[in-house]
Amino acid sequence: MPDFVAAIDQGTTSTRCMLFDHDGRERGKHQLEHEQIMPRPGWVEHNPIEIWERTSAVIQTVMGQKRLEATDLAALGITNQRETTVVWNPRTGRPYYNAIVWQDTRTDRIASALEREGKGDIIRQKAGLPPATYFSGGKIQWILENVEGVREAAQRGEAVFGTTDSWLLWNLTGGTRGGVHVTDVTNASRTMLMNLETLDWDDELLSFFGIPREMLPAIRPSSAPDPYGVTPDSGPFAGEVQLTGDLGDQQAAMVGQVCLKPGEAKNTYGTGNFLLLNTGTEPVRSQNGLLTTVCYQFGDAAPVYALEGSIAVTGSAVQWLRDQLGIISGAAQSESLARQVDDNGGVYFVPAFSGLFAPYWRSDARGAIVGLSRYNTNAHIARATLEAICYQSRDVADAMEKDSGVHIEVLKVDGGVTANELCMQIQADVLGVDVSRPVVAETTALGAAYAAGLATGFWSDPDDLRQNWQEDRRWSPTTTDEQRADGYAGWRKAVERTLGWVDVD
Repeated sequence: MPDFVAAIDQGTTSTRCMLFDHDGRERGKHQLEHEQIMPRPGWVEHNPIEIWERTSAVIQTVMGQKRLEATDLAALGITNQRETTVVWNPRTGRPYYNAIVWQDTRTDRIASALEREGKGDIIRQKAGLPPATYFSGGKIQWILENVEGVREAAQRGEAVFGTTDSWLLWNLTGGTRGGVHVTDVTNASRTMLMNLETLDWDDELLSFFGIPREMLPAIRPSSAPDPYGVTPDSGPFAGEVQLTGDLGDQQAAMVGQVCLKPGEAKNTYGTGNFLLLNTGTEPVRSQNGLLTTVCYQFGDAAPVYALEGSIAVTGSAVQWLRDQLGIISGAAQSESLARQVDDNGGVYFVPAFSGLFAPYWRSDARGAIVGLSRYNTNAHIARATLEAICYQSRDVADAMEKDSGVHIEVLKVDGGVTANELCMQIQADVLGVDVSRPVVAETTALGAAYAAGLATGFWSDPDDLRQNWQEDRRWSPTTTDEQRADGYAGWRKAVERTLGWVDVD
């Protein structure tokens, strides 16, 4: 049997290829960033061609570094930034427009119109999502309406849509020479176009956005014993590798954290934060601003659902301190700078750069730093940035408990920000529960590998995966209930200051 499973993790700021062995240990990795294109306020785009080139490069680098052949890999899994929308010509392989990123807010008028027209509740019931700029449906509609010739091309079968997993799967399996046009249930559930009950595209939802069904990929399980396709000899693997795993990044992290039983939860700290709670094989409808989403589907088994709280700006707020304000030179410095002070000095930072996601869903909000006095320094702003990551997670955790009745006893965490130990201690203090980080913190790629490897028998069953999970570090609360309540009250007061800043029709 081959020794490794490969995973492609196509994220918001970078793409990586990782190799894992049977024990779930990282055995190879290469990562490259791609350009963040921001042509107007609120617009965020990526170049799909650059993403495919970066994907090919990281694969070739890892395979070359480890001197591996395609035959050394049992399977390949993909995980991806969800909702980001690519529309391309399958005949030429050229995108019609840049990828519109999940953070992009240009579709706010589309989302608002859906609510005004009474379609919002139908979308919530069928798709489990509120009408919002976050999701793919409005982005497809925008491209069809604003990019010349795309609607006509779609009617001719020469314009197809995919989230970035579909774009990579198509290219990895041959592109214009027979590439497969597929996605999985988790990514499809982020479009506002898939019915959560049938796991199929819904004609009524498609009609709301004016999207032809022919544009859409086939929906497959997240772990596919019948492979989506294989890589050709002419591709970056230079040989045949079965593509058998595909999950949106946050669902992949649930699998990587082995949150496979109802009541198990994790929080991923990346560009944004994403807190998910496994709710089992029945979808739970949120009454408190959360999303109902597909967590995963393994083969022919029933799909498993989750409640999710999506937060737009967390790790990217630290990046903003570096790139826009210039008060730190790198992400690691945010911790050392914040440690220079014992508290936030009365400063709160609400990084609502693209509105507020869960549980508020306010596209009219914009970022604010409040409570400043001459006493405050850049250290207070750095600490307030770390606290913003944690307070936003508290907002979601409270909503999740109201919806599910489940109190999270221990929060499993993963993602790049978990390397910031001060931030993780603040998270334990803000929530009042233990925070646990696994040995493999980049569980997104691991989850994609697990899904792919389960499909081919590299791992025999989910119990195999549980044996691999090991705790690296645990943080326990150090603050009093009164301190916790006072700090959170200040946060909620700061959030109120951000609302209604932008007029939305």
